[in-house]
Amino acid sequence: MSAALPHPGVNCLIESLTPSERNKIIKDCDTVDMVLGTVLHEPFQRYQCVYFPLAGFISLIATQGEHQRMAVGLVGNEGMLGATLILGSHPSSMKSIVSGAGSALKMSTMHFLRAMHAKSRLLHVLQMHLATTIDDLSKTALCTRFHPIEQRLAYWLLLAQDRAHADNFYLTHESLADMLGVRRSGITVAAGELQAKALIHYTRGHIHVLNRTGLEAASCECYRDKLVPVR
Repeated sequence: MSAALPHPGVNCLIESLTPSERNKIIKDCDTVDMVLGTVLHEPFQRYQCVYFPLAGFISLIATQGEHQRMAVGLVGNEGMLGATLILGSHPSSMKSIVSGAGSALKMSTMHFLRAMHAKSRLLHVLQMHLATTIDDLSKTALCTRFHPIEQRLAYWLLLAQDRAHADNFYLTHESLADMLGVRRSGITVAAGELQAKALIHYTRGHIHVLNRTGLEAASCECYRDKLVPVR
């Protein structure tokens, strides 16, 4: 798996802080379970809490109307949910859903903003993280427009595997369709092609990556562009 992500049980952003700063942040956090399918944030609502995943991952879903939606990013233990708060208190337009079960450090918005004003290294770390996230969003838009479904599916499966820290993980047809912004039938065809090449085994949402190297080769160049850790 990618060396860009730390082992499960730690959060890359928090680990990059000095020990004293890290302890101050953790003191104001609660460790919570991230239950599959849980909505952590609704579009255009203010963040009540922020999350630093330790294991598992969160899908960032852009929505239009009731039935049009597409994932524009995944947040695992390389990042956090709610980083845009450093730009101001404007609500996010994206829906945030737990797509990979795990755990996270949960921090109230009040404590988070207080930490931002404490002139700690955390603000600098989050500025770098947010710059990377914005760059990733532009690349996701290009990927969606120009790359075929099979390549994009391989790309998102690699991202999910990195954040699951395992060769086996769970993603429903609906979740995958949201990630790619396509109908479920498109996922069935693309997953069937990857299975025919013996790259994955996929049944009823259970995904087993059989050939990581082959899956990377089947993906578009967008995945290789993301193999840079946030520091």
